[in-house]
Amino acid sequence: MSDSCIQIIQDYGLRSIGLGERALPRTDFTLCHEFTLIGSGMIWNIYFGVLALAFGFLFSTALALGKNSETLWLRKPADWFVFLFRGSPLFIQFFLAYELLSALPRSGFDVLGITIETSWVTRAWAGATLVLFLNTSAYAAEIFYGALRSVPKGDMEAADAYGFSGWKKFRKITWPTMLRLAWPSYTNEAIFLFHSTALVFFSGFPAFRQEGDALYYASYIADKTFNPFVAYPIAAFYFVCLTLIVISVFGLINRRLNRHMPGAVGKLKIRPNLIR
Repeated sequence: MSDSCIQIIQDYGLRSIGLGERALPRTDFTLCHEFTLIGSGMIWNIYFGVLALAFGFLFSTALALGKNSETLWLRKPADWFVFLFRGSPLFIQFFLAYELLSALPRSGFDVLGITIETSWVTRAWAGATLVLFLNTSAYAAEIFYGALRSVPKGDMEAADAYGFSGWKKFRKITWPTMLRLAWPSYTNEAIFLFHSTALVFFSGFPAFRQEGDALYYASYIADKTFNPFVAYPIAAFYFVCLTLIVISVFGLINRRLNRHMPGAVGKLKIRPNLIR
Protein backbone atom coordinates (compact mmCIF):
# COMPACT_ATOMS: atom_id res chain seq x y z
CA MET A 1 0.00 0.00 0.00
CA SER A 2 1.45 3.33 -1.07
CA ASP A 3 2.02 6.21 1.30
CA SER A 4 -0.60 8.27 -0.55
CA CYS A 5 -3.25 5.58 0.00
CA ILE A 6 -2.38 5.38 3.70
CA GLN A 7 -2.85 9.14 3.89
CA ILE A 8 -6.23 8.86 2.16
CA ILE A 9 -7.33 6.24 4.69
CA GLN A 10 -6.21 8.48 7.54
CA ASP A 11 -8.10 11.43 6.04
CA TYR A 12 -11.35 9.71 5.07
CA GLY A 13 -11.49 6.35 6.85
CA LEU A 14 -13.70 7.67 9.65
CA ARG A 15 -15.20 10.61 7.82
CA SER A 16 -18.74 9.22 8.03
CA ILE A 17 -18.69 9.69 11.81
CA GLY A 18 -17.19 13.16 11.70
CA LEU A 19 -13.48 12.35 12.04
CA GLY A 20 -10.90 13.40 9.47
CA GLU A 21 -11.31 15.67 6.47
CA ARG A 22 -14.51 17.73 6.45
CA ALA A 23 -14.55 18.39 2.70
CA LEU A 24 -15.15 15.57 0.23
CA PRO A 25 -12.81 15.25 -2.76
CA ARG A 26 -14.29 16.51 -6.04
CA THR A 27 -11.78 15.37 -8.65
CA ASP A 28 -8.94 12.91 -9.18
CA PHE A 29 -10.67 9.95 -7.54
CA THR A 30 -8.52 6.86 -7.15
CA LEU A 31 -9.58 3.34 -6.20
CA CYS A 32 -8.20 4.07 -2.74
CA HIS A 33 -10.53 7.08 -2.45
CA GLU A 34 -13.50 4.99 -3.49
CA PHE A 35 -12.79 2.01 -1.27
CA THR A 36 -12.04 4.27 1.70
CA LEU A 37 -15.08 6.54 1.42
CA ILE A 38 -17.55 3.73 0.76
CA GLY A 39 -15.97 1.64 3.52
CA SER A 40 -16.32 4.61 5.84
CA GLY A 41 -20.02 4.78 5.01
CA MET A 42 -20.40 1.10 5.92
CA ILE A 43 -19.95 2.14 9.55
CA TRP A 44 -23.47 3.57 9.40
CA ASN A 45 -24.90 0.51 7.67
CA ILE A 46 -23.44 -1.68 10.41
CA TYR A 47 -24.78 0.73 13.05
CA PHE A 48 -28.30 0.61 11.61
CA GLY A 49 -28.26 -3.18 11.31
CA VAL A 50 -26.75 -4.01 14.69
CA LEU A 51 -29.06 -1.71 16.68
CA ALA A 52 -32.20 -2.73 14.82
CA LEU A 53 -31.27 -6.40 15.14
CA ALA A 54 -30.42 -6.23 18.84
CA PHE A 55 -33.56 -4.40 19.95
CA GLY A 56 -35.69 -6.14 17.34
CA PHE A 57 -34.68 -9.54 18.70
CA LEU A 58 -36.11 -8.69 22.11
CA PHE A 59 -39.25 -7.02 20.77
CA SER A 60 -39.95 -9.76 18.24
CA THR A 61 -39.77 -12.38 20.99
CA ALA A 62 -42.39 -10.41 22.94
CA LEU A 63 -44.53 -10.09 19.80
CA ALA A 64 -44.31 -13.83 19.13
CA LEU A 65 -45.42 -14.56 22.67
CA GLY A 66 -48.26 -12.07 22.23
CA LYS A 67 -49.41 -13.75 19.00
CA ASN A 68 -49.30 -17.11 20.75
CA SER A 69 -51.21 -15.87 23.77
CA GLU A 70 -54.77 -16.95 24.48
CA THR A 71 -55.48 -13.49 25.87
CA LEU A 72 -57.26 -11.40 23.23
CA TRP A 73 -55.84 -8.02 24.25
CA LEU A 74 -52.30 -9.42 23.87
CA ARG A 75 -52.86 -11.45 20.71
CA LYS A 76 -54.73 -8.89 18.58
CA PRO A 77 -52.29 -5.94 18.94
CA ALA A 78 -49.40 -8.26 18.12
CA ASP A 79 -51.28 -9.61 15.08
CA TRP A 80 -52.06 -6.10 13.83
CA PHE A 81 -48.50 -4.89 14.32
CA VAL A 82 -46.99 -7.82 12.43
CA PHE A 83 -49.55 -7.55 9.64
CA LEU A 84 -49.00 -3.79 9.25
CA PHE A 85 -45.21 -3.90 8.99
CA ARG A 86 -45.06 -7.11 6.94
CA GLY A 87 -47.86 -5.96 4.66
CA SER A 88 -46.38 -2.60 3.65
CA PRO A 89 -43.13 -1.92 1.77
CA LEU A 90 -40.15 -0.86 3.84
CA PHE A 91 -39.49 1.99 1.42
CA ILE A 92 -42.91 3.50 2.13
CA GLN A 93 -42.44 2.99 5.87
CA PHE A 94 -39.31 5.15 5.70
CA PHE A 95 -41.13 8.02 4.03
CA LEU A 96 -44.22 7.83 6.25
CA ALA A 97 -42.05 7.75 9.37
CA TYR A 98 -40.07 10.76 8.20
CA GLU A 99 -43.23 12.76 7.47
CA LEU A 100 -44.74 11.86 10.85
CA LEU A 101 -41.55 12.66 12.76
CA SER A 102 -41.12 15.92 10.83
CA ALA A 103 -44.60 16.96 11.96
CA LEU A 104 -43.45 17.09 15.58
CA PRO A 105 -42.90 20.62 16.94
CA ARG A 106 -39.37 21.82 16.17
CA SER A 107 -39.18 23.52 19.55
CA GLY A 108 -39.96 20.27 21.31
CA PHE A 109 -42.50 19.45 24.00
CA ASP A 110 -42.75 21.27 27.30
CA VAL A 111 -43.40 18.74 30.07
CA LEU A 112 -43.51 20.08 33.64
CA GLY A 113 -41.22 22.94 32.70
CA ILE A 114 -38.73 20.64 30.97
CA THR A 115 -38.31 20.94 27.19
CA ILE A 116 -38.03 17.61 25.43
CA GLU A 117 -36.18 18.06 22.14
CA THR A 118 -37.66 16.47 19.02
CA SER A 119 -35.38 17.74 16.23
CA TRP A 120 -33.06 14.74 16.58
CA VAL A 121 -35.75 12.19 15.65
CA THR A 122 -35.60 13.19 11.96
CA ARG A 123 -31.89 12.38 11.78
CA ALA A 124 -31.03 9.11 10.09
CA TRP A 125 -29.22 7.72 13.15
CA ALA A 126 -32.50 7.84 15.10
CA GLY A 127 -35.44 7.83 12.67
CA ALA A 128 -34.09 5.32 10.16
CA THR A 129 -32.97 3.01 12.95
CA LEU A 130 -36.47 3.15 14.44
CA VAL A 131 -38.08 2.13 11.14
CA LEU A 132 -35.64 -0.74 10.61
CA PHE A 133 -36.21 -1.87 14.19
CA LEU A 134 -40.00 -1.98 13.76
CA ASN A 135 -39.77 -3.70 10.37
CA THR A 136 -37.38 -6.46 11.40
CA SER A 137 -39.33 -6.99 14.62
CA ALA A 138 -42.45 -7.81 12.61
CA TYR A 139 -40.69 -10.29 10.32
CA ALA A 140 -38.73 -11.92 13.13
CA ALA A 141 -41.87 -12.17 15.25
CA GLU A 142 -43.56 -14.24 12.56
CA ILE A 143 -40.48 -16.49 12.39
CA PHE A 144 -40.40 -16.95 16.17
CA TYR A 145 -44.16 -17.46 16.30
CA GLY A 146 -43.92 -20.28 13.79
CA ALA A 147 -41.09 -21.85 15.78
CA LEU A 148 -43.04 -21.42 19.00
CA ARG A 149 -45.95 -23.33 17.52
CA SER A 150 -43.54 -26.06 16.39
CA VAL A 151 -42.01 -26.79 19.78
CA PRO A 152 -42.40 -30.57 20.18
CA LYS A 153 -45.21 -31.56 22.46
CA GLY A 154 -42.96 -34.17 24.02
CA ASP A 155 -40.57 -31.45 25.23
CA MET A 156 -43.42 -29.66 26.97
CA GLU A 157 -44.66 -32.87 28.55
CA ALA A 158 -41.14 -33.65 29.77
CA ALA A 159 -40.93 -30.18 31.31
CA ASP A 160 -44.23 -30.77 33.10
CA ALA A 161 -42.95 -34.14 34.34
CA TYR A 162 -39.89 -32.43 35.85
CA GLY A 163 -42.14 -29.95 37.60
CA PHE A 164 -41.22 -26.97 35.42
CA SER A 165 -43.87 -24.30 35.09
CA GLY A 166 -44.24 -20.63 34.23
CA TRP A 167 -41.05 -18.64 33.70
CA LYS A 168 -38.75 -21.59 34.45
CA LYS A 169 -40.44 -23.71 31.79
CA PHE A 170 -40.18 -20.92 29.23
CA ARG A 171 -36.55 -20.11 30.04
CA LYS A 172 -35.24 -23.68 30.09
CA ILE A 173 -37.42 -25.44 27.51
CA THR A 174 -39.67 -23.26 25.35
CA TRP A 175 -37.34 -20.35 24.52
CA PRO A 176 -34.19 -22.41 23.71
CA THR A 177 -36.19 -24.82 21.55
CA MET A 178 -37.90 -21.92 19.78
CA LEU A 179 -34.53 -20.31 19.01
CA ARG A 180 -33.05 -23.57 17.76
CA LEU A 181 -35.94 -24.11 15.36
CA ALA A 182 -36.10 -20.49 14.19
CA TRP A 183 -32.39 -19.71 13.88
CA PRO A 184 -31.78 -20.63 10.19
CA SER A 185 -34.74 -18.48 9.10
CA TYR A 186 -33.76 -15.72 11.51
CA THR A 187 -30.29 -15.71 9.98
CA ASN A 188 -31.85 -14.96 6.61
CA GLU A 189 -33.80 -12.12 8.20
CA ALA A 190 -30.61 -10.69 9.69
CA ILE A 191 -28.93 -10.77 6.27
CA PHE A 192 -31.92 -9.09 4.67
CA LEU A 193 -31.93 -6.43 7.39
CA PHE A 194 -28.33 -5.45 6.72
CA HIS A 195 -29.10 -5.29 3.01
CA SER A 196 -32.13 -3.12 3.80
CA THR A 197 -29.91 -0.51 5.43
CA ALA A 198 -28.97 0.56 1.89
CA LEU A 199 -32.51 1.95 1.56
CA VAL A 200 -31.74 4.61 4.16
CA PHE A 201 -29.98 6.56 1.40
CA PHE A 202 -33.22 6.73 -0.61
CA SER A 203 -35.41 7.59 2.38
CA GLY A 204 -36.26 11.10 3.49
CA PHE A 205 -33.81 11.01 6.38
CA PRO A 206 -30.97 13.40 5.47
CA ALA A 207 -27.24 12.80 5.87
CA PHE A 208 -25.84 15.27 8.40
CA ARG A 209 -22.82 17.24 7.07
CA GLN A 210 -22.42 14.77 4.19
CA GLU A 211 -21.76 11.99 6.71
CA GLY A 212 -23.74 9.28 4.98
CA ASP A 213 -23.83 5.53 4.56
CA ALA A 214 -22.06 3.41 1.95
CA LEU A 215 -24.59 4.06 -0.80
CA TYR A 216 -24.42 7.81 -0.14
CA TYR A 217 -20.70 7.86 -0.93
CA ALA A 218 -21.10 5.43 -3.83
CA SER A 219 -23.70 7.73 -5.37
CA TYR A 220 -21.53 10.79 -4.74
CA ILE A 221 -18.51 9.19 -6.43
CA ALA A 222 -20.59 7.93 -9.37
CA ASP A 223 -21.96 11.44 -9.93
CA LYS A 224 -18.50 13.02 -9.84
CA THR A 225 -16.76 10.44 -12.02
CA PHE A 226 -19.73 9.73 -14.33
CA ASN A 227 -18.90 6.05 -13.89
CA PRO A 228 -21.30 3.94 -11.81
CA PHE A 229 -19.51 0.69 -12.71
CA VAL A 230 -16.79 1.12 -10.09
CA ALA A 231 -18.39 2.73 -7.04
CA TYR A 232 -21.51 0.56 -6.91
CA PRO A 233 -19.66 -2.76 -7.31
CA ILE A 234 -17.37 -1.65 -4.48
CA ALA A 235 -20.45 -1.04 -2.30
CA ALA A 236 -21.78 -4.47 -3.30
CA PHE A 237 -18.42 -6.01 -2.39
CA TYR A 238 -18.62 -4.53 1.11
CA PHE A 239 -22.15 -5.85 1.57
CA VAL A 240 -21.05 -9.32 0.43
CA CYS A 241 -18.27 -9.22 3.04
CA LEU A 242 -20.77 -8.09 5.67
CA THR A 243 -23.08 -10.95 4.69
CA LEU A 244 -20.26 -13.47 5.13
CA ILE A 245 -19.56 -12.07 8.60
CA VAL A 246 -23.24 -12.35 9.56
CA ILE A 247 -23.38 -15.95 8.30
CA SER A 248 -20.23 -16.82 10.29
CA VAL A 249 -21.44 -15.22 13.53
CA PHE A 250 -24.92 -16.69 13.28
CA GLY A 251 -23.44 -20.06 12.34
CA LEU A 252 -21.42 -20.07 15.58
CA ILE A 253 -24.58 -19.23 17.54
CA ASN A 254 -26.44 -21.98 15.69
CA ARG A 255 -23.84 -24.56 16.71
CA ARG A 256 -24.07 -23.31 20.27
CA LEU A 257 -27.86 -23.67 20.27
CA ASN A 258 -27.60 -27.22 18.91
CA ARG A 259 -24.61 -28.35 21.00
CA HIS A 260 -26.75 -30.83 22.97
CA MET A 261 -28.25 -32.49 19.90
CA PRO A 262 -27.07 -35.99 18.90
CA GLY A 263 -24.29 -35.91 16.31
CA ALA A 264 -22.28 -32.97 15.08
CA VAL A 265 -24.13 -29.96 13.77
CA GLY A 266 -23.09 -29.11 10.23
CA LYS A 267 -22.70 -25.73 8.69
CA LEU A 268 -25.68 -23.43 8.73
CA LYS A 269 -27.37 -23.59 5.34
CA ILE A 270 -28.54 -20.20 4.15
CA ARG A 271 -31.54 -20.10 1.82
CA PRO A 272 -31.94 -16.47 0.73
CA ASN A 273 -35.48 -15.16 0.41
CA LEU A 274 -35.69 -14.41 -3.30
CA ILE A 275 -39.20 -13.08 -2.85
CA ARG A 276 -40.13 -11.40 0.40
